Amino acid sequence: MAKKDNSIVLFHKKQVRRHWDEEKEFWYFSIIDVIAVLTESVNPRKYWSVLKTRLKKEESEVATNCSRLKLVASDGKMRITDVADTETLLRLVQSIPSPKAEPFKLWLAKVGYERIEETEDPELTIDRAMQTYLKKGYSKDWIN
Repeated sequence: MAKKDNSIVLFHKKQVRRHWDEEKEFWYFSIIDVIAVLTESVNPRKYWSVLKTRLKKEESEVATNCSRLKLVASDGKMRITDVADTETLLRLVQSIPSPKAEPFKLWLAKVGYERIEETEDPELTIDRAMQTYLKKGYSKDWIN
């Protein structure tokens, strides 16, 4: 597998730091950066602290499932920050009351509903995969 680039990605023109874990083969994203994008909070660290406390009181495992990694901070130094893998991050986003998070939540609900339908009718999975394949510009020639 090719080495993944740990560079910063942009979401809504804002930076989100990330790290690729080669051993586990998945991404970790900076929670503070995602919160900054979705809430436009002037203090995303405080927002995360309050949210983490609330989630723990609700006995949610989301905050517990977060990790800590050293990522490049705005001052260019490596600093420890809370990070989440994609699954945990998606669950975390569902806990953020923000107009910017709403389109993302609607998309998550739609995808979840589609996957439930696919478990009941596996042919839907094949149809979706074929549509994605063709949208990417691949040829139908291999089908015949």
